Amino acid sequence: MDSSPFSDADRAPMFDVIISGCGPTGAMLAAELRLHKVRVLVLEKETEPVSFVRIVGLHIRSLELMAMRGLLDRMLEHGRKRPAGGFFAAIDKPAPKGLDSAHAYLLGIPQPAIERLLEEHATHLGARVRRGCAVTGFEQDDEGVTVELADGEQLRSRYLVGCDGGRSTVRKLLGVGFPGEPSRTETLMGEMKVGVQQEVIAAKVSEIGRTNKRFWLRPFGEGVYSVVVPAAGVGDRAEPPTLEDFRQQLRSIAGTDFGVHSPRWLSRFGDATRLAERYRVGRVLLAGDAAHIHPPTGGQGLNLGVQDAFNLGWKLAAQIRGWAPETLLDTYQAERRPVAEDVLDNTRAQMELHSTEPGPQAVRRLLTELMDFDEVNRHLIEKITAIGIRYDVGEGPDLLGRRLPDLDVKHGRLYDLLHRGRGLLLDRTERLTVGGWADRVDHLADPTAALDVPCVLLRPDGHVAWIGDDQQDLDDHLSRWFGNPAWPDRRSAPTATRPG
Repeated sequence: MDSSPFSDADRAPMFDVIISGCGPTGAMLAAELRLHKVRVLVLEKETEPVSFVRIVGLHIRSLELMAMRGLLDRMLEHGRKRPAGGFFAAIDKPAPKGLDSAHAYLLGIPQPAIERLLEEHATHLGARVRRGCAVTGFEQDDEGVTVELADGEQLRSRYLVGCDGGRSTVRKLLGVGFPGEPSRTETLMGEMKVGVQQEVIAAKVSEIGRTNKRFWLRPFGEGVYSVVVPAAGVGDRAEPPTLEDFRQQLRSIAGTDFGVHSPRWLSRFGDATRLAERYRVGRVLLAGDAAHIHPPTGGQGLNLGVQDAFNLGWKLAAQIRGWAPETLLDTYQAERRPVAEDVLDNTRAQMELHSTEPGPQAVRRLLTELMDFDEVNRHLIEKITAIGIRYDVGEGPDLLGRRLPDLDVKHGRLYDLLHRGRGLLLDRTERLTVGGWADRVDHLADPTAALDVPCVLLRPDGHVAWIGDDQQDLDDHLSRWFGNPAWPDRRSAPTATRPG
């Protein structure tokens, strides 16, 4: 006998997916799901979007993802391009030449702008967003998840995804461990005006910055500066710092508080580093900071979460639409958790290199010399910007499992053909077909495409799932990634057309 307090009517799914959290990760995931007509509800506990004007950076891979969905031009309108160099531990080295991307730069963009643009993208596609709604409980069964809100309202969906930050309620209720290291040091960060000349600030920053890489004042224009300074100790991050905290720490380290005043926003961050033991338990999944936290050095956090959403979206949609191969959804954790492990390790290394102790400073000087070698500099930049990722999709050429850059193709740019979130066969032989998978995979026959291989099959996230020129081998890989064909008899399948 079923002892659940919920009736059969209650168990009928109102939505396909409920997402807890409408930050960049949650909004990106909602949009990716809506590309496949999945019914999505996003619940956000905050009643209003973030208002403080914190500048965040979109790295190369995230810029590529935005281009794949037709969002990049809108992002560029609100951001400022910077060279793609000097990210690793703030070691000032130029970007290596010839980075394999059409978007080889950093885009500095206000956090409210990126969150607004991604939420607008999701709602334009049909996602519903409800603010002032905090998830306080849930119960999952074989058919779905019943989600309870703070006001007692209950909602039903087929899946629940926690995109609700480092203190994720969903993760805690799910009982997933979050092992790692607590904060040992904390840093104050904010944007505010200053009361002294820029030359005075530049001289002091240059003097102190030679040994203390957790101290800087960087101008934004109109007298506003980004201010970063070590905190006095490890405090309660739930309590925001005050302007007086900044003044005291600036005086302690620089001998002056630079006349700081009129703050736009103030915050603190620690070097806590944690990784969820699992990204999925049944019908409940985790993404973004709910699955991993780390220090912000290198500026990878927001990017890592958005890229989680891009990897998960099409796979979860395939599960809901009924064509997902049996193990497809499992590849989300299998692919993304190792990426997060690598980010956690490189941020640990960077934090050590920020230390003012003699040992770490000696290692920093040595690494600074090594980064004069192009191979070393390139490796670290590709790691930070996530363009060096290679998913384990099987043995084959080095390109297999990697993302394909935004190539010139005969109808324009490659990424313009990925706006719909579908797979793509890029066929230089003009002999192959996607056959019964034409409802979920597009086909572009283009013998002029700048590829060193005859054909590639791209997943909706732009990663190469297959390389070759044999139709039967292609069919096997289409089945592996895109399930059974809608038309088992190839002769009865409709003719696939160019994506557009």
